[in-house]
Amino acid sequence: MRNFYLYVIVFISGAAVLAVEILGTRILGPFYGVSLFLWSALITVTLAALSLGYAVGGRWADKSATLSRLCFLVAGAGVWLLLIPWIKQPLLSLTESLGLRFAVLASAFIFFAPPLTLLGMVSPYAIKLKTASLNVVGRTAGNLYAISTMASVISALLTGFFLIPNFGVSRLTLAIGALLLITAVIGLIADKKSKLAALGIVIILFLSAAVVWVLPSNDADPDKGLLAVEQSPYAEIRVLDTNNRRHLLIDGGTHTIVDPSTWRSHFSYVIVMDLTKAFFEKPGELLLVGLGGGSVVKNFANDGWKVDAVEIDPVVIKVAREHFGLEASEGNIFEMDGRHYLLRNEKNYEIIAMDAFGSSSIPFHLVTEEAFALIASRLKPDGVLAINIEALGWHHILVRSLAATLNKSFSQVLALPAHPSSERIGNLIILASNRELELSLVEGDITDMNYVSSPAYHQNLAWQNRFAPDLRDAPVLTDDLNPVDIWAEATNLAARRDLHRYFAESGLSW
Repeated sequence: MRNFYLYVIVFISGAAVLAVEILGTRILGPFYGVSLFLWSALITVTLAALSLGYAVGGRWADKSATLSRLCFLVAGAGVWLLLIPWIKQPLLSLTESLGLRFAVLASAFIFFAPPLTLLGMVSPYAIKLKTASLNVVGRTAGNLYAISTMASVISALLTGFFLIPNFGVSRLTLAIGALLLITAVIGLIADKKSKLAALGIVIILFLSAAVVWVLPSNDADPDKGLLAVEQSPYAEIRVLDTNNRRHLLIDGGTHTIVDPSTWRSHFSYVIVMDLTKAFFEKPGELLLVGLGGGSVVKNFANDGWKVDAVEIDPVVIKVAREHFGLEASEGNIFEMDGRHYLLRNEKNYEIIAMDAFGSSSIPFHLVTEEAFALIASRLKPDGVLAINIEALGWHHILVRSLAATLNKSFSQVLALPAHPSSERIGNLIILASNRELELSLVEGDITDMNYVSSPAYHQNLAWQNRFAPDLRDAPVLTDDLNPVDIWAEATNLAARRDLHRYFAESGLSW
């Protein structure tokens, strides 16, 4: 019985390791954004913690290895995981001042190093307990590590493909902590020699009940304005009503802001994106890559354009329809990756609009020389490509490098700022085409008190401030070399700080 239960402990511990690592992206992502830095920090902490656990666990096992001590290691990891949803908000706020890279690394270390170190100690402990003689130590170690690794494989698939999208992050974190505690309790009961078993059971169960009882809820709360919280295969999705506006948050970043009574967008870049219609005498066909809440789809459909929209996340599509008034008649929605759609479909469009880039997440495969060449082949001869990006200033390296890359496939490249400050964070619409990009806009009535909030104001401001980005020393992005994650770091940090201040009063954005 004891030998069999060692296999059970090793299996469950191995499964917990990978589940915790994957959960880390959903615990930290809504606050800092899911970026290359976040994944690097999580992998670094996981490997470092496991290495420490292997080393310390092996030494402790040589001194005095017992099943009850092994169970208390597992219980310790379980208790820590039960605490994570409860201590998440204060600790993330505490580390924010460290800057993006160090904040992400510090947060990952605080949250995950303790439980992963304890779980790393399990395998050497189990090997010591299971080994009957030196003649079978190799086989014993191999079997236990094989069981642990297979459990990690199964856990990785279940966590990413099924558990997070269907059960949510907080519930799953609690479930893993509880499973580790239950595993430890059964082991203590099985180890009849353990005098601490009864006391351990009482303490563990008390701590578990107390933590679950006081845990802050992470579910939707319509009375407070939090209309939806959903975990998709790609991100955490929230719909939040505050300041008389409805917000679509994807991993904590704002992707749509509308008036819920009219569905009018409060994002100036959406208004500036509308300028592309003026290049054509009559409505044509638009391909939108990145749906968000559907503001761009609505604006074009209302003016008679035929719209195809590509969105990789099924939950974003669902939320756009349920909470942002997106109607089936307004456009054809395709659930797939944007580049994959362009490869599979040879349809040509007057306008291709790319709105799939957040401050922390720029899908690198959509902004390369190869991707832009593909897009150019899907535009009509007088077609226009419009890209919405967020950058820390008009002349940020990201803006200049995107322009240099676009220039490989398009003769005309212009940047239209959607905000008046050339040095601060904000959105820009980058236009690219093989036609002349010239417009004659009608000035609005500047004596009108509402003029500064009108579409005409934003469009005129953007067009008057248009510029051709400086291409000197700007690298061309390719599928092979694309450092957009590095360049987006400062933008992401500035955007997150602004968002945390904006949503501070509600406290419901992450």
